[in-house]
Amino acid sequence: MRRSLGKFSKRTRCLRKRAGKGSLPMRRLLSSFSVGDKVCINLAPSQEGLPHPRYRGRHGVIVGMRGKSYIIEVKVGNSRKKLIVPGMHLRK
Repeated sequence: MRRSLGKFSKRTRCLRKRAGKGSLPMRRLLSSFSVGDKVCINLAPSQEGLPHPRYRGRHGVIVGMRGKSYIIEVKVGNSRKKLIVPGMHLRK
């Protein structure tokens, strides 16, 4: 049977929890940002609301909010993409 090449193929090493580090710190789960802040997309191991791994490490600007998540505008090549990402996957 052919191997699956899905969204998480070859990505589990990036998302695994390091030994001794435990779960996410509470300050990262409760972090809040305002419109216009520059943020970096840094994937947390929890997979709820996880953006596609191709956006890992990209920088963008917060344009708005949708529920508890943030709308981020990221430049990819010559175009600008809007991503909806929860705060736990963002850093200033």
